[in-house]
Amino acid sequence: MPLSDAIPAILVLADGTTYRGWSFGDPQTTIGEVVFNTGLTGYQEVLTDPSYCGQIVVFTYPELGNTGVNPEDEESNRPQVRGAIARNICHRPSNWRATQSLPDYLKQHEIPGIYGIDTRALTRKIRMYGAMNGGISTKILDEAELLEQVQAAPNMKGLNLVREVTTSKIYEWSEPTDPIWEYSPGAAVSNGETFTVVALDFGVKRNILRRLASYGCRVIVVPADTPPEEILKYNPDGIFLSNGPGDPAAVSEGIETTKALLGTQKPMFGICLGHQVIGHALGAETFKLKFGHRGLNQPAGLQQRVEITSQNHSFAIDPNSLPEAVVEVSHLNLNDRTVAGVRHKSLPVFSVQYHPEASPGPHDADYLFEQFVQRMRSARD
Repeated sequence: MPLSDAIPAILVLADGTTYRGWSFGDPQTTIGEVVFNTGLTGYQEVLTDPSYCGQIVVFTYPELGNTGVNPEDEESNRPQVRGAIARNICHRPSNWRATQSLPDYLKQHEIPGIYGIDTRALTRKIRMYGAMNGGISTKILDEAELLEQVQAAPNMKGLNLVREVTTSKIYEWSEPTDPIWEYSPGAAVSNGETFTVVALDFGVKRNILRRLASYGCRVIVVPADTPPEEILKYNPDGIFLSNGPGDPAAVSEGIETTKALLGTQKPMFGICLGHQVIGHALGAETFKLKFGHRGLNQPAGLQQRVEITSQNHSFAIDPNSLPEAVVEVSHLNLNDRTVAGVRHKSLPVFSVQYHPEASPGPHDADYLFEQFVQRMRSARD
């Protein structure tokens, strides 16, 4: 698209910093927490990940949209971000799987974006001063007027955004990973066993559900506010707590439900927000990270094992608040030593801060789904 046809856009951060560029996607005004993602691939999975609800994502990779978008790579039924920020945008994708360009896709779903700004400078600012609210607009090009709206918006800390992304009705998921993308030889080996898993949907990604199905699980997805007695009616072999957006401390119903389910001694596996909810249910506290972890090359591990993991979160469990008598740290983020995994010392309950389904990302942590199945098998025996 020639710049003569481009629509001017403005990005204003809560501290008054202003960037001027051009609009892509839907020309409108949006406000959210500005965060950055360092992945080189997978922009469609990022945009449709419900964990990004309430956020405007800066992509550090310099050009976005070369491979277009397609329905198979969506992690939910629509983009979940409030907005997108890029250095350059490709308006004419070149990929055999593409069905639509990225700008047209965002415009269809009324998601605004801005490109043509210095994303390196913006990312350095977020790293130095922390994630903060910001606004993108094509309608309000006056810095002071947009800044007033940005500063009036609520901060991420204390926000329960799960209500915006959880399913409204119970449904069953049975679709495994497509055989052409299957990367774990052991995934399809279930010996004819089927394990019933109830998944609390805090903002679950489709590929997480596919991995559970690939390992022989019949997955029943329920809304985040489903009471424990309703969950137990399915006589599940295991409970899964999904990823999701917002402040985990604000997800009070999920925490109380998890506390009750811990008393059943059923196998339980949590990731991302589900990991933090399990932490709260066990008596721990969480805190907001300065700029979070968002990318597909975060090293995590403990002792002799290192996994390269896909991560997307703003909060972390406070290690000093963990009850050492009942829970132990199983993984650390090896960049900043924050807690990346916990394991109960006596119950078949464990969780990780990252996304083991790796969409997008490396497959180092796929074994965690197999461990969940092994715990359910042991509990059944």
